[in-house]
Amino acid sequence: MKFVAEIEILPLKGLLDPQGKAVANGLPKIGLNNASNVRIGKFITMDLDANTAEEAHEMAELACKKLLANLIMEGYNIRISQ
Repeated sequence: MKFVAEIEILPLKGLLDPQGKAVANGLPKIGLNNASNVRIGKFITMDLDANTAEEAHEMAELACKKLLANLIMEGYNIRISQ
């Protein structure tokens, strides 16, 4: 079966996010004064051939742990759909 993995990778909450800080500092300059806690990350989608959604999740998890995310600085969230 074909599954779609949607992977969201963000800096861990306790770590400095220079890109997020730069965006947060720029938002008031365009009139957005009510935004805070801006974090910049990556969003990745991939099609996976797997027998079950659980197997597809395991495949996406492996990709995150071995290639996509820097586990020292980033966390990730995986959503699987058909």
